[in-house]
Amino acid sequence: MKGEGNASEDNSGKQQEILINKIHRLKKRKNAIVLAHYYQVPEIQEVADYVGDSLGLAQQAAQTHADLIAFAGVHFMAETAKLLNPQKKVVLPDLQAGCSLADSLPPDQFEQFINQHPGHTIITYINCSADIKAMSDIICTSSNAEQIIRSIPANQPIIFAPDINLGRYLIKKTGRHMQLWNGACVVHQSFAIEKLLALHRQHPDAKIIAHPEAEEHILKVAHYIGSTAGMIKYVSQDRSSKYIVATEAGILHQMTKTVPDKILIPAPSHEDNTCACSECGFMKMNTLEKLYLSMDTEGPEITLREETRTKALAPLLRMLELSKN
Repeated sequence: MKGEGNASEDNSGKQQEILINKIHRLKKRKNAIVLAHYYQVPEIQEVADYVGDSLGLAQQAAQTHADLIAFAGVHFMAETAKLLNPQKKVVLPDLQAGCSLADSLPPDQFEQFINQHPGHTIITYINCSADIKAMSDIICTSSNAEQIIRSIPANQPIIFAPDINLGRYLIKKTGRHMQLWNGACVVHQSFAIEKLLALHRQHPDAKIIAHPEAEEHILKVAHYIGSTAGMIKYVSQDRSSKYIVATEAGILHQMTKTVPDKILIPAPSHEDNTCACSECGFMKMNTLEKLYLSMDTEGPEITLREETRTKALAPLLRMLELSKN
C-alpha cells in the first residue's frame, strides 16, 4: 500500500510539472501574464508572474504589456483587470469563482441605499462587481482605504460599502462617520474567538495579526491589523518569531517564503475542516489544470458592457492615482 501511495504522488507530481511547463510555454507564445492573489493554491502562486493583494494586482494589471491576462483570483478581480485593459483578453480559470462579499451588495439594492442618502461620496471596497464600481465615486482596498477616506473633505458625508467590518474599523481609525452597508466576507467572519484565545494561551509568545475584514472581537485582540500585503510586510520587519494569522490560509505560502525561520499558525475557524483554518472555497476553485486550459483556449473570457466599463473605470483610476502618493 505504501508503494502505491508513493507511485500516486510521483505521478501527480509529474502531471503538475507537465502543466507548469505548458503554462510557461503559453506565456511566451501568447505574450501572456499570470496574476495571482495570495489566497490561491501554492502551485498557482509558484507559476504566477505576480502574486499580491487587490491593490498590487490592480496596479500590475494597469501597467502590463501582455496581450493575454490570466487572472488567478475571483471574478471581481478579473473584472478589475478588464476595466483597466479593454483591448486585452482577460480570462478567469473558473468563471464560478465568485466572492461572498461582492455577492452581499446587489446593484438594485445599493441604488436604493444611495438614493436614501443623497449628497454622499460613495467609497466602495474593491471587492464588488463592476456594476457597483460604476455607481461609485472612488474605489479603495484594505491597503489604501484609510488614505482614501482621509482624502475626502471632513464635512463631506460618506457611504462605505460593502464590508461592514472594514467600515467599522475605518470609522475608528479616521474618526469619520460613514453610512455603512451591511455586507461581509464569510471567510473573515468564520474565525472563532474562543478557539483563537485558547490557541493564544497555548502560544503566549505569538502575536495575533488580522485582516480588517475580520469581526470586531477578533480585531480587538490583534497585535497588528492590516491588508494581506501589510501582514506579510509586518512579519518580515517585526522582531517576534511566532504569529497567529487571522486571514485566509492561502497567505501562509508567501508569508513562509518571506520569513522561513518564523512560526506561522493559521487562526482557527468555527468549521471543523482538514486544516482547522479559514479557506475561501471560491479562491480554491482555480486549479493549475484550469489555469492552463484558460490560457490555452483563451476562456472563460471576462466581458463588460462599454457603458459599465467606462463608468466603473473612473473611480478605479482615482484610487490608483491617489495610491501613487
